[in-house]
Amino acid sequence: QVQLVESGGGLVQPGGSLRLSCVASGGIFSINVMGWYRQAPGKQRDLVAHITSGGSTNYADSVKGRFTISRDNAKNTVYLQMNSLKPEDTAVYLCNAVITNYRGVNPYTTNYWGQGTQVTVSS
Repeated sequence: QVQLVESGGGLVQPGGSLRLSCVASGGIFSINVMGWYRQAPGKQRDLVAHITSGGSTNYADSVKGRFTISRDNAKNTVYLQMNSLKPEDTAVYLCNAVITNYRGVNPYTTNYWGQGTQVTVSS
């Protein structure tokens, strides 16, 4: 059973930094895209950043220049380095992975989510 486990959230002052990590484990043939989403209370879940297996990245406009996504394919791990944090970055951050497995000779793709980690930016 595939699991995504996030770590690294917490409370930080405005202007500070945090680094989130997400490890995927279980029966995994390949991970296509890994990414981070965030959801603040009463708001929809929004994409923060994602990265393909080849290293191509995409960022939300609100985090460009402040956040950096990276991944270690050998460790099935994705990271999110968050710098110059602002109060509006406060949210639950959720890891996402699009994973390919096989049933016999037939590939199938599943979208997995972690349980989320809280990031609070406040003085």
